[in-house]
Amino acid sequence: MAGQQVAVIAAHPDDELLGAGGTIARHIQAGDQAHAIVVADGAGSRYPDELIATLEKQARRAAEVIGFSSVRFLALPDQRLDSLPLIELTQELEAALDQISPSVVYTHFPGDVNADHGVVARAAWTACRPYGRPGLRRFAAFETPSSTEWGWPLPGTALQPNLFVDVTGTLDVKIAAMECYETELREYPHPRSSRALRERAAFWGSRAGLLAAEPFLVMREVE
Repeated sequence: MAGQQVAVIAAHPDDELLGAGGTIARHIQAGDQAHAIVVADGAGSRYPDELIATLEKQARRAAEVIGFSSVRFLALPDQRLDSLPLIELTQELEAALDQISPSVVYTHFPGDVNADHGVVARAAWTACRPYGRPGLRRFAAFETPSSTEWGWPLPGTALQPNLFVDVTGTLDVKIAAMECYETELREYPHPRSSRALRERAAFWGSRAGLLAAEPFLVMREVE
């Protein structure tokens, strides 16, 4: 159904593309409006404070390439989201989602190695509970290369996708948007290199008979 409002809830700048960039580009091509909510500043734990603004500029350039209608930066402390009361983060997400009224929400897989991802996934799930957001038709978790595959190697903790989105026609725009993140892109064979992202899409595509795909775990869907 075209004309939907789609929200991507990402812990850090670049997560909104790593997990669902090709899928978001497909939504936009279909006439949907896509919005990114970036929870943490993404730089405070690794870079000098002045680079926070640089990372935000990169995020805005990437958003123009992919076609986001809006990007919201909550600017919460990077790699310290678990130090905040969950109710406060949930309320921040609720306020942002109230402005978007999405029918589709994508966010992190809860089992990622990055602790911020798990916190964001939990808060997003709570913010999207059925009676609080009755217009939501799909809630799905995405893979974040360099985080999801490095989660605990314990039975039942790995991502087991039940949706594969064909991104054969939108993978190039995803990579072009990711390459706006000059501070976040890495050299091959790092999972956040352009080549590795293409290989990852090919790997998931091969699971579903496609040339390129992004995997999701659909956690709630309403017809």
